[in-house]
Amino acid sequence: MNTCPRTLLFVPGSKPKVIAKAAGLTADAVIIDLEDAVAPDAKCDARQHVADALRALDFGGKLRAVRINALDSAHAAADAGMAATAEVDALVVPKMSSVADIDGEPLAAPRVSDMPLWVMIETPQGVLNAASIAAHPRVQALIVGTNDLALGLGCEAGGSRAPMQTALQMAVLAARAAGVHVYDGVYNDFSAPEGLRAECEEGKALGFDGKTLIHPSQIDIAAGVFRPSDAEVEEARALIAAFAASGGGAVNFRGRMIEDLHVTAAKRLLGEG
Repeated sequence: MNTCPRTLLFVPGSKPKVIAKAAGLTADAVIIDLEDAVAPDAKCDARQHVADALRALDFGGKLRAVRINALDSAHAAADAGMAATAEVDALVVPKMSSVADIDGEPLAAPRVSDMPLWVMIETPQGVLNAASIAAHPRVQALIVGTNDLALGLGCEAGGSRAPMQTALQMAVLAARAAGVHVYDGVYNDFSAPEGLRAECEEGKALGFDGKTLIHPSQIDIAAGVFRPSDAEVEEARALIAAFAASGGGAVNFRGRMIEDLHVTAAKRLLGEG
């Protein structure tokens, strides 16, 4: 990814009208889901719906991704092959447990092997292996699947995320060490905007680049937290320009001293780092 999306909207692959609506929304990326959002007996039909939608719809320049079924399922290979043919921007791979999963089938199949991966970290084993997964050259982003992760950790459903803070921070740490993006999990109660806002603010404070979403009503709230304001953008661009003009070292910028690390942070804020 050359730019950093902040809002990633999941939509069910079994609902063509919902996919069509999502194409016109303001989310930075649409993840069309063939996994959890699709009933077992609807998987094949959903795959065809997704293929048709990707051919027919104008997504307005937003990133398009497909979440395939689990790698050990009967559907993963066909899901990945369809997405490769449709030339989506990324495959979203659920329940990644180790880097070995990337180098095996179906991700190593012809054409599929060239696709960038957004990998979901949503099991205890995935958390423990997040650093090696993030370092794989095909991986562009980690997405923390907080619902499955809470289940795997035995955390209380619907409660505070304090019990999973270590896992969340390990995912961020792995992504930062590898230089890839990292996204917070979904907030389930789309009727509670203030709860979503609080979780977005927590995620931003932890270092996440953005938020995965499950409902259009969540887009503006998440964007308001994760997208930089006009003033922040101006400040970041001015800081980068001032440092470049100085030739490096410690530089006085608007009354404070800046150095390389401040430029890195400014570029990250702009989605360039």
